Amino acid sequence: MKENVLDILKERGYIEQVTFEDDLKKLLGEKSIPFYIGFDPTADSLHVGHFVSMMVAKYMQNAGHKPIILVGGGTVTIGDPSGKTDMRKMLSKEEINHNVECCKKQLEKFISFEGENAAIIVNNADWLLDLNYIEFMRKIGSLFTINKMLAAECYKARKDEGLTFFEMGYMLMQSYDFLYLHDNYNCKLEMGGNDQWSNILGGVDLIRKVGHDDSFGLTFKLLTTKEGKKMGKTEKGALWLDKEKTSPYEFYQYWRNIADADVKTVLSMLTFIPMDEVERLSSLEGEKINEAKKIAAFEITKLVHGEEEAIKAQEASESLFGGNKMTQNIPMIKIEQDGNLSIVDALVKANFAQSKGQAKTLIMQGGISINDEKVSDISYIISNEELEKGIILKKGKKSFIKLIKE
Repeated sequence: MKENVLDILKERGYIEQVTFEDDLKKLLGEKSIPFYIGFDPTADSLHVGHFVSMMVAKYMQNAGHKPIILVGGGTVTIGDPSGKTDMRKMLSKEEINHNVECCKKQLEKFISFEGENAAIIVNNADWLLDLNYIEFMRKIGSLFTINKMLAAECYKARKDEGLTFFEMGYMLMQSYDFLYLHDNYNCKLEMGGNDQWSNILGGVDLIRKVGHDDSFGLTFKLLTTKEGKKMGKTEKGALWLDKEKTSPYEFYQYWRNIADADVKTVLSMLTFIPMDEVERLSSLEGEKINEAKKIAAFEITKLVHGEEEAIKAQEASESLFGGNKMTQNIPMIKIEQDGNLSIVDALVKANFAQSKGQAKTLIMQGGISINDEKVSDISYIISNEELEKGIILKKGKKSFIKLIKE
């Protein structure tokens, strides 16, 4: 008997909350259903938080279900207040359209758009931007109560600081998205991160209030460390899926350096490695656990950037940490520079320090090396000849970058 995809998602640790679980499991086991996951294009790249959604969508598609990837070209004009203490920056239509196109290209790497249950991408701007306000509020707004909305987690954190009516409309818009997809694409299930639970419930309730009993919601766990901190944050900010924002080497190194306690979570949620092998790898102890981290880093980088880039990142990591001087695959920054360059300016140009003061502190703390030689003098000068050949700048034990004159 074929394993139910809900059981697979549970075993791998994805599921946090689900509505009408028994009915949903039965439906998923009986036939192929369309489901949707949404993204608001607030940037021109997706990040690791979105990666979890893509993994869930891929498992669903592999089980025979049809993904609908909703790009929120309409809802992003408002901005989701979930988990935010301030109102989001409002983007122009030009910025939104640009971000939508960039995100579409990344989504296509994970989900198949061919075959019997081929995925489709829809943009809610197509049905939200031309809505008639009065008609919408009569038809949809009348089915939501303010008391229930204010009790939702996504609004609680904002009540004291000030929640605009503009932002409260977000739940209505996202709920209407589900209704629209239900009526026009036969969509039965909305999925998202657990911070979306209130919005997803809004959609499930809306569909059931208008007379249908076949809508379901599911949230998956946010990718966090054992200490409860969100994964995917670096000193430079988010861990992006765009290699121009986060290089494949930096991406690989992030996963190579996760804590021992987080190995099982990462292997379970961000790879397709069978669970019996996940259990074996995550149970390794001492130095052996590093082999599990290498496998995780390679598999995740391969999924996001392709096998060729994953191999390059792996080779660069092995050569640097194994003492080999091969450096062609590590991240590189080309700089415009006439003559010599101070170590302080070099650290700022390499994004290893946000200011000259911070750069000086790093040097004085003994955390900076050039070509494996520690630098302790804040007035150290890198010669023009060295820059033309290229230098390997190192911060701490795990951050490397090649600096070369353009």
